[in-house]
Amino acid sequence: MKCLSHKSEIQNTFSSVRSFSFTEKKSSISEKELTNKFLDAILDLKSSLKEKTHKIYETNANIERLTWLNDLDDECLMIINDLISSAKDLHSSLIRQYVSMTYLRRQGIAKEEIKIFKNAIDELKEAYSDLESVFFFLPEMPNFAETTKQLSLI
Repeated sequence: MKCLSHKSEIQNTFSSVRSFSFTEKKSSISEKELTNKFLDAILDLKSSLKEKTHKIYETNANIERLTWLNDLDDECLMIINDLISSAKDLHSSLIRQYVSMTYLRRQGIAKEEIKIFKNAIDELKEAYSDLESVFFFLPEMPNFAETTKQLSLI
């Protein structure tokens, strides 16, 4: 009796291995296909980084344009303050994404795109810092208001 149960277990295992082997033979991926999939993934990563970087640069330009505004009321300053907070949050998220690409950078994958992405992130920090300085720190300096008025006349 014991022999029958063992035979059944052996046959079930054989059947399972046979089926698995057959499936793998039918759907085997060649080395070339694997390489192509890998390269496609790299191209997708590069494309995604380029799009993201472009959007960051657009955001930076929009923030930088705001630094030239003057005579803003408290409501506008409140919105600018909220914008600065959102930009800081965005910067933190982007830095985390950049850090998560450490392995890719070390392997030389999408090296240039990652470098440009990091540059855009750094410029974002500079843009919101400038905005904060122009509207919240520099106006406290006596000579700043007069210099700003003279520059706006040019």
